Order: sequence, then C-alpha cells, then structure tokens
Amino acid sequence: MDAQTQLELEAAAFRRLRDHLQKRTDVQNIDMMNDTGFCRNCLSRWYQEAANERGIEMSKDEGREAFYGMPFSEWKDKYQTEATAEQKAAFAKSHS
Repeated sequence: MDAQTQLELEAAAFRRLRDHLQKRTDVQNIDMMNDTGFCRNCLSRWYQEAANERGIEMSKDEGREAFYGMPFSEWKDKYQTEATAEQKAAFAKSHS
C-alpha cells in the first residue's frame, strides 16, 4: 500500500470514529476514559495539536467543536450527565 492510500484510509477511519461518537451521545466521556484511557476530549485535543503542528492556528474550543460537531458547552448541556460515585472511583483507580 502506498503512503497516500494509507493516509486516506486512516483519515476515513478517523472520520468514521468521530461520526460514530457524535451519534453515540449516550456514551459518556468518563466511561470512555475508564474503559479505554481516552475520550472525545482527547481526540479533539489530538486533532487540535495536529493542526497546530502544521501551522494551522486552532484553539482548544475550535478543536472540540470540530470533533463534537457543535460547541462543547452545547454538547455538555445536551448530553453530559453527572458522573456517578462509581464512575469517579473507577477513574481515580485507573488514573492513579
């Protein structure tokens, strides 16, 4: 496989992951962090960092909006729930 094809396949897989997570608003970021060690915020930060490394100015909020498909504050208001004591305990254990 040539490098351009690999790049295009990786980009397509990333877009599919982003679109999937935009639809799965029932999956909370803390659950993703507890199960996988990364969440939507991590992905949006990696996107922002990749842009910045290429000389494209992108703020944290702009990176999040690009990944969430809406301003982060709007997403939080619509979909984020308060973390349970169990979720917080699992987070503390996995990030100690």
